[in-house]
Amino acid sequence: MKKLLTLGLTLGISCSMLLGVNAFAADDDLIAAAQEEGTLVVYGSCEEDYLAAACENFESLYGIKVQYQRLSTGEVQAKIEEENGNPSADVWFGGTTDPYNVVAKEGLLEPYEAVNASHLISDTYRDADGNWYGIYKGILGFMVNRDELDRLGLEEPQDWEDLLDEKYQGLIWLSNYNTAGTAKLVINTMIQKFGHDEGIQYLVDLDKNIEVYTKSGSGPSKNVGTGECTIGIGFLHDGITQIVDNGYGNIDLIIPSSGTSFEVGATAIFKGCEHPEAAKLWIEYALSPDCVELAAQNGSYQFLTIDNAQQPEVAAEFGLDPENVMDYDFEDAKNNTTQYVEEVMEALGSAADDRFQEE
Repeated sequence: MKKLLTLGLTLGISCSMLLGVNAFAADDDLIAAAQEEGTLVVYGSCEEDYLAAACENFESLYGIKVQYQRLSTGEVQAKIEEENGNPSADVWFGGTTDPYNVVAKEGLLEPYEAVNASHLISDTYRDADGNWYGIYKGILGFMVNRDELDRLGLEEPQDWEDLLDEKYQGLIWLSNYNTAGTAKLVINTMIQKFGHDEGIQYLVDLDKNIEVYTKSGSGPSKNVGTGECTIGIGFLHDGITQIVDNGYGNIDLIIPSSGTSFEVGATAIFKGCEHPEAAKLWIEYALSPDCVELAAQNGSYQFLTIDNAQQPEVAAEFGLDPENVMDYDFEDAKNNTTQYVEEVMEALGSAADDRFQEE
């Protein structure tokens, strides 16, 4: 396991000073109780730069020492399930909600009615029982290396069915169904789009063209610009990061023409956590501009889910529309994701094993 990163020294800041600094609701009693605990441990499934910035800012604002570790959503899910009510972290930050819903159903998240949830744009962006709250929205699609496709004399795929064409054999990367929330969302999307049996068959057929299943959902996007991956399936904001921040102008972003789904990136408290007051304060902070606007400042260009935050202009510049997505059945995903993953892996059999990355 990676070593937890400690973010520095606790600062002596009074509640009244904090209320003068912060632009969101957090009452004196909660701040004082959280400061008395003095520590917060965060498992983050967003990108590392955003995770670090969010944790550093929380520590700076509140004088609470923060430890954090970046893990994929599947890794967090497995860890929390194994710890079974005695979690080694207090909160989960970032990553798509499908794994959150699985552990919520298992009773491993602590419900909390957040004051700042009043700023959520829609009830779509929260669990009805307060098990998790959405902090961003990302659109699922394709990222392609235009130069590599030109070299091969191939046109860009425009829809999900196009990816099954044998001309793309060995050119497509997706993430690991066992470790990445992104891949779990792909499973649920295909089943909701095509039907149960047809959706699983689609993924079996797609497997014939998959070269690598990366551990993390952002793995394909990070290899498209270099040409190691020609077509990556993932969240299009990860492609924007590669274009804008890393200078890969050879990447095109494609929204599937017949429709696509979206992730809600979430945050939640682990049931039985050691620092429950600091965890509640984190949720209030995570639902504030002080936190979520750090995303675009640190290379994460997802749409934001609260009404008092500034949306990342660059996402709209690339033609992404947060409303141009299919209706996603979160309840079906909550109840069946674990079963669906098992069914897909069984359908794929051992032939795909050597392409599933675990590290």
